[in-house]
Amino acid sequence: MGNALVIVESPAKARTISRYLGSGYQVESSIGHIRDLPRRAADVPERLKKEKWTRLGVDVDNEFTPLYIVPAEKRAQVKKLKSLLKKADELYLATDEDREGEAIAWHLAEVLSPKVPVKRMVFGEITESAIKKAVEETRDIDHRLVNAQEARRVLDRLYGYEVSPVLWRKVRPRLSAGRVQSVATRLVVDRERARRRFHEAEYWDLVAELESPRDERRFEARLVDVGGTRVAQGRDFEDETGKLKNDVLCLDQQRAETLRDAVKDQPFRVVSVQEKPFSRKPYAPFITSTMQQEAGRKLGMSAQRAMQVAQGLYENGYITYMRTDSVSLSRQAIEAARAQIAGLYGANYLPESPRSYASSNKNAQEAHEAIRPTGETFRQPSEVKGDLDSDAYRLYELIWKRTVASQMKNAQGMSTSVRLEVSAEDGVAGFSASGRVLKFPGFLRAYVEGSDDPGAALEDQEKLLPELNQGDQVPAREVRAVDHRTQPPARFTEASLVKELEVRGIGRPSTYASILQTIQDRGYVWKKGSALVPTFTAFAVTRLLEEHLSTLVDFDFTARMEGDLDAIAAGQREWVPYLEEFYFGDREIDADAPANENGSSDSQDADVDRGLKEMIGIGWDEIDARAICSIPIGKLEEELVSVRVGRYGPYLQVGDSDRRVTIADDIPPDEMTLDKATELLERAAQSDRSLGEDPETSRPVFIKTGRFGDYVQLGEPELDDKGKIKPDGKPKMASLWPSMSPASIDLDQALMLLSFPREVGKDPESGDAITAQDGRFGPYLKRGSDTRSLETHEQMATITLEQAVELFKQPKRRGRAASAVLKTFGNDPEHDLEISLKNGRFGPYVTDGVVNASVPKGQNPDDVDLARAIELLRAREQKLRDQGKDPRAPKKKAAKKKAKKKRKTTRKKKSA
Repeated sequence: MGNALVIVESPAKARTISRYLGSGYQVESSIGHIRDLPRRAADVPERLKKEKWTRLGVDVDNEFTPLYIVPAEKRAQVKKLKSLLKKADELYLATDEDREGEAIAWHLAEVLSPKVPVKRMVFGEITESAIKKAVEETRDIDHRLVNAQEARRVLDRLYGYEVSPVLWRKVRPRLSAGRVQSVATRLVVDRERARRRFHEAEYWDLVAELESPRDERRFEARLVDVGGTRVAQGRDFEDETGKLKNDVLCLDQQRAETLRDAVKDQPFRVVSVQEKPFSRKPYAPFITSTMQQEAGRKLGMSAQRAMQVAQGLYENGYITYMRTDSVSLSRQAIEAARAQIAGLYGANYLPESPRSYASSNKNAQEAHEAIRPTGETFRQPSEVKGDLDSDAYRLYELIWKRTVASQMKNAQGMSTSVRLEVSAEDGVAGFSASGRVLKFPGFLRAYVEGSDDPGAALEDQEKLLPELNQGDQVPAREVRAVDHRTQPPARFTEASLVKELEVRGIGRPSTYASILQTIQDRGYVWKKGSALVPTFTAFAVTRLLEEHLSTLVDFDFTARMEGDLDAIAAGQREWVPYLEEFYFGDREIDADAPANENGSSDSQDADVDRGLKEMIGIGWDEIDARAICSIPIGKLEEELVSVRVGRYGPYLQVGDSDRRVTIADDIPPDEMTLDKATELLERAAQSDRSLGEDPETSRPVFIKTGRFGDYVQLGEPELDDKGKIKPDGKPKMASLWPSMSPASIDLDQALMLLSFPREVGKDPESGDAITAQDGRFGPYLKRGSDTRSLETHEQMATITLEQAVELFKQPKRRGRAASAVLKTFGNDPEHDLEISLKNGRFGPYVTDGVVNASVPKGQNPDDVDLARAIELLRAREQKLRDQGKDPRAPKKKAAKKKAKKKRKTTRKKKSA
């Protein structure tokens, strides 16, 4: 055989595959996609810049022909691949076996224009046997999958590039809309709306601690009814009113305590004892979405981090392909799982025949097999622990347990329900006690969903009751009146949002991680702990889309689009006619169309028929931006208080008056009540006041509150004829120091703040002035172009010339002067480096001294803990590796002399 070139997507995948192929194969990476639609106008080729359609990157009038360009950062790699191809006799395109992988293979073939035979090489796991089999059983590029991916890419581009400009004009610049991201944002906003509408309800019940008449074992029973009427529970109240929606008895504190006093000294009589066997089936093996959910619940990983770790496990040959929505296992995998069950747990844990699973997702077709360990014999977690980092090991162990458990017997047990009664003034009070015993743990011996330790979790599966018989008289040792309050609907976490998207059929499992990251990066959602909290900007964007482009955020419509794209992949639909229908519409629509037989309008169906282009073009100029960007809170002194989304963020305003205050980014919308709004407005009124007059300029000095905190201001802005601030008319401002309070600051302190920068003195050697000043990232000293950070703001006023000179003698850290550490978390268990939280030029970030990772916008830095810091660092490190960079590799020194010589030559040529 001659020389064959094998191209995969990532360097890690290339390294692993190259171990299994002989010397006749050269394995190289494309480092992801090698071409895409232009991201900005500068990417458009010069010959096409005058074409109007290049704004979209898609020629919608020419069968939706996409304009593909090779980005500047990929040109060197494309050049390298072309050079290697010249020496090859065959080309194997070994990208992933899904739509995106198929599209990458097609793009490679289009760009490289090979003159040698091209073979499509696919595999579900990276093992020696799988790779050798893939080399022998190649196929052609599947153009149905390519068309489906191209349709998806073009569809997303049209949606984003047509809808986003509406958001820029009506809400705020630099916002974005997306086919799935906008719907995901709407789900989070809808949940927060429900929390804002929620009214808390209070109810009481009784809990009795009873004692067995035989062995004095104690157990609890809860009040369930009084006089034949069921006692209210949380589910009996309406969320939005707090009122009862069922005919039940709601106990208040007084009535509950009266009932308690009436029954506490009486014996409880056992009325009935019911026993029923139960059986629990094991969970299906992991698909992409269930792996993300469990990694979030059990391992504390974000969806994005889980996918990054899984990608590494796949590329290094530990697990099968991780982007799949199929729950089936191959015969090889089933045999491997059954063999390990027999060896580790015993033959009695093996069912008579292998288990098979069917996907609940009707569109499941991304890959042929569930996520599982690779090979004919699964490697146990203990065998790979020394080869994997902490996150990779934990995720591999999770996948191994889930796979093995899926082929084990059911868990078997017995549940017991006991009803007890006792006399009371209002009639007989009924109590209920329940318990269960696990007779055979089955699959629970290996895997309990949501639990890290199956062995320990088995104890939680059992709740034992003492032996009780009908007619027994059971004494009460204690009866407690217990207060309960209804809870608002829980916010989505990443895991629960992934599940919601999957259940609704919105998006693909392979895209969920990127969607969750996108809605956070775009400032629509932020994390409070693990909960996803929408911003007020998300409220405004969602309202605009719901009221004016409702089809585009309709859940059913978005799910149907996924079905349409699947039909294209299956060859049942053509992609160009589908895009024409989506963009241009299906037929002419009469703007005065009559209502349907139900009396409602067919506006949503009309929107579908109009097409995206007409939807965007009709009436969006008439959208009331002020109304869209306003969220009413309540009335204060007969004036409406509203949250408004402005160009620089959200703020509170009373009517149309000047009474307003900026809202901090970390206030959840459901906490913005009228009381909270009043508190913020009153605090702003205290802050936005005059402290007196500057004796030197006779200008007033104000204390004010802004988006980034409290500050003092000297004078008012000077405006031109158009009402804009003159270039030199901006008043001087200075932030309050952390030790200062806007309520107690006086004129002298304000003038002191405004006096900076302060000249400390002249450097004895250089003669340069040394100044103390406050910057965006804290206090510092400046001497010429050199700077040194100060530890506290108070040092700005007290530092002497001698101290400043001594500070400049200390070596300066690489880059800008270091900011004070905000928080120290401890050491990274993998690299044994101390991790800390710092405030940098572009905001807060975590670092281990080698890798830096920004804290996502919208997340409160105070909520970052060690686990979250490690997650951010791992994600950043993986991103750098995906770009072909090793952040932990030794730094190479730049060849300065060579560069200097080159610049010298250039200058000579210019002179000539």
